[in-house]
Amino acid sequence: MMIPKIGISEINLQKSTSLLSTLLADEMTLYIKTRKFHWNIMGNSFMELHKLFEAQYSEFEAIIDEVAERINKLGSKTIGTMKEFSNLSRLKENENHYPAQKEMILELLNDNESLIVEIRKDIDSCATINHDAGTADLLTKILQQHETMAWILRRYLS
Repeated sequence: MMIPKIGISEINLQKSTSLLSTLLADEMTLYIKTRKFHWNIMGNSFMELHKLFEAQYSEFEAIIDEVAERINKLGSKTIGTMKEFSNLSRLKENENHYPAQKEMILELLNDNESLIVEIRKDIDSCATINHDAGTADLLTKILQQHETMAWILRRYLS
């Protein structure tokens, strides 16, 4: 693959694509977890939460695609196997765990908030260390999306 000549050094392009690959793995993990909860939700608020989780995993699909394409724009290949995602993700899955509604919401809230903290650090790295304003801008948009999702989930627990 040709290295883009876009005013970012090769080493900083690699740093940006590395943090983007980790974010991609995180987003895939959260997408899969949200999808699982969508499929397995039960109880009084079934339809409401079923639709909420669907709306959120649909938003993750768009985020995933934007992050993957940004990696390509910076001249790198994009990871794409479950093993790669699992190895890089900072979020953890819980096999054979089918929590009740409130636990589902809390788990998704905690994951979104964890990502918000990590993305904030990544924005700083991209802007100040990597001199990569484009990635910092994309991450800021994604940060805001996660803040909104976390806010909505938090309201169910208040």
